[in-house]
Amino acid sequence: MAALHAALRHAMISRRGIHPNPDYPAGLAYHLMGFDSGRYRARRSLPISTARGTRCGGPVGRVLVGRSCRGRVTGPRSGGEHTMLSNPSLRGPAISLMKLSEDAPGLVEHYESAAVSLRKQELGGRRAAVYLVLDRSGSMRPYYKDGTMQHFAEQVLALSAHLDDDGVVPTTFFSTDVDGTADLSLANYAGRIEELHQSLGHMGRTNYHWAMDAVIDHYLTSENSAPALVVFQTDGGPTSRLAAERYLCKAARLPLFWQFVGFGDPDENEFAFLHKLDDLAVPSKRIVDNAGFFHAGLAPRSMSDEVLYDHLLREFPHWLRAATASRRVRVR
Repeated sequence: MAALHAALRHAMISRRGIHPNPDYPAGLAYHLMGFDSGRYRARRSLPISTARGTRCGGPVGRVLVGRSCRGRVTGPRSGGEHTMLSNPSLRGPAISLMKLSEDAPGLVEHYESAAVSLRKQELGGRRAAVYLVLDRSGSMRPYYKDGTMQHFAEQVLALSAHLDDDGVVPTTFFSTDVDGTADLSLANYAGRIEELHQSLGHMGRTNYHWAMDAVIDHYLTSENSAPALVVFQTDGGPTSRLAAERYLCKAARLPLFWQFVGFGDPDENEFAFLHKLDDLAVPSKRIVDNAGFFHAGLAPRSMSDEVLYDHLLREFPHWLRAATASRRVRVR
């Protein structure tokens, strides 16, 4: 058995450059299955980490800025199923308009627009975690410089105030790898995206799967049972398309819905892959349709709140119903 473990460890390191996490010995078996989730391998510390951070998931867990280990979703329940939120029909928003006006008055207009779109989709009172993933590949530089990324993050934060009462959106920056992770909160959002972006240095290529892994890792080590809406922004297709497709298909067993948002020229072929991800076959490729895609154009900041929120929420309720029907991802 020791010889087998050593052989698997050697293969994992030599083939992928990944060192297994000693706290999760099953990770070697998962590696053979082709799914190198972050909790099964040793991870480097991320640039945004500070002394205020809290380690999650044991001694090799990721350091998250100003975030406790009490997250919003749990790992698998008995029988391999995940449980989502109960009937929300009689509840109001997670954070009231009055409280938002006190804590983050600059988000009120976005918040009110989000309420309209939520009602259209019969999602009023729904509870869900919200994650934000932002592209930092080199071609994204103009969108950070002109404030588009800050504006977009504020729109997502305002939406999250309806869905999650902690007022925090875990945010992942990615390019070639995960550049960093941090919290965007109602208490600290103004200028936050540009500040974090400037602290991260080099802007690399585009690899979706490492960012997807970071979200999955955070999700699996948190402690609430709400489903999650992952807003994943990018301006082009990934370098490793097979890895991105594999992660999306395997993540279909988790209560995570991936809403991809494209920035840039809609006529370029860069977004063909995202259309492919959106249309991956069910059930031959994945057990439920767990992703959506829409294009925000060359000037995303000019898109109205109403249009943006309608797009962000268009496929989420369909996924909730499909996940319930599948009996693999269960809504209470």
